[in-house]
Amino acid sequence: MKPRERIDGLRPVGAGHALVFYGDACSGVPGGPHEATLAATNDAIQRLDPQPDFLIFAGDEIVGLTGDEADLRAQWRHWLDVEMSWLDRTAIPLYHTTSNHTTYNVMSERVFAEVLDHLPRNGPPTQQGLAYHVRRDDLLVVFVNTCATDLGGEGMVETAWLDSVLTEHHDATTKLVVGHHPIHPVNGLAGDRQREVAAETGRRFWDVLVSHGVVAYLCSHILAFDVQVHRGVLQVLSAGAGTIHRMPPETEYLHFVNLAVDDRGLRYRVIDQSGRTRERLAWPPRLPPSADWIELDDRTPLPADGALALRVRGVASAVGDTGAPQTLLAVPGQDPTVDLAPLWVGLTGPSLTLTATVTSGPGRSPHYWFGPNLEPGEPFDLQLLLHRDMGPGGLLYRDADSGTWSSLRAASPWGLEVLPPVTRWLVGRTEHGSPFRGRNLRVSAGLEEISRKNP
Repeated sequence: MKPRERIDGLRPVGAGHALVFYGDACSGVPGGPHEATLAATNDAIQRLDPQPDFLIFAGDEIVGLTGDEADLRAQWRHWLDVEMSWLDRTAIPLYHTTSNHTTYNVMSERVFAEVLDHLPRNGPPTQQGLAYHVRRDDLLVVFVNTCATDLGGEGMVETAWLDSVLTEHHDATTKLVVGHHPIHPVNGLAGDRQREVAAETGRRFWDVLVSHGVVAYLCSHILAFDVQVHRGVLQVLSAGAGTIHRMPPETEYLHFVNLAVDDRGLRYRVIDQSGRTRERLAWPPRLPPSADWIELDDRTPLPADGALALRVRGVASAVGDTGAPQTLLAVPGQDPTVDLAPLWVGLTGPSLTLTATVTSGPGRSPHYWFGPNLEPGEPFDLQLLLHRDMGPGGLLYRDADSGTWSSLRAASPWGLEVLPPVTRWLVGRTEHGSPFRGRNLRVSAGLEEISRKNP
């Protein structure tokens, strides 16, 4: 690709907003290890046409973590005045969140607020310049502080203030919340207050997002790109601005996210430093009513992009049944005498836990996804969404057409994208047995209606 070749930027359909979201550069040091990688990411952003309405940097702009205030300020000055000098911040505003590399004690919080004095001062009384909100016509963006020293430091965040801001701006058509730490673990990298927000605080935080109809929580911190859905709210994580030395090369890459919101929902493209779109999503999925879905058979594709929705109905096996696996549906391997099922969905254990496994190739152990438990001996009617474009977050479930989607719990850095083309389905069994031991199992399928306009 030519160095300055334009990259098609996302545009809202009708009224809406387009933005760039990225994070984790750990730069700010002249000639430092991440200066060149951040420059390459920024070069790709400059090639977007049209340019976004604004930029969000979700923390760890600089390496920080120093007790020398003069050194910390010098890092910020280099990052803002040299590394980001390409950006006209009066035409395209740049918003920031606090993070573990930049606001790690009281001194660094003070420096953050002073150096970034263009940020609004409308946060909690003890977090002025650290947490804030921005209203852009029908869009509300709330920036939370997930390193609040007044609450205990890293992994702690104010939820009462967030609730009050979302209540005050209830009329906003689209609501986004931005913070540095994820709420839900990413790629199996879990650690209370280190990898993600403290568990109990995180549960309250997500309750607030769900109750106010927030579209997405944008975050960073884990060196990856990841998307999950929980109770209908997206968690989109981008931490690929420049810090490459700890990114697993087989699954992750340096990138930024070009994102658009409008009355159809949210769309994004994940674009690497060469300008190539590596991942994309339109949310929510556009599905026909489940009453119109047809019986799953060997003509039903698992699409390369977009999603396959499945309605699974039946009566669960009775209390006291063995906890051996029971198959709801499976994709058999090309050689059933050797291969594990590339994709298996069923029930495991005496608790009848909804479980999926994905196997990336012969001789490889399957990765596991877990959902709710079914009631023994009772009828069930649940829906699954299989989405290759969502990585490990792309195995989802809900109760009915009116329910909200949630990603199954997983500890994998990849998802359905590792599967070969699906040419055959098995319902209620595998090539090696594991039959469903309940009654009246039925599986119907519906394909997402994909719009090719400005995907």
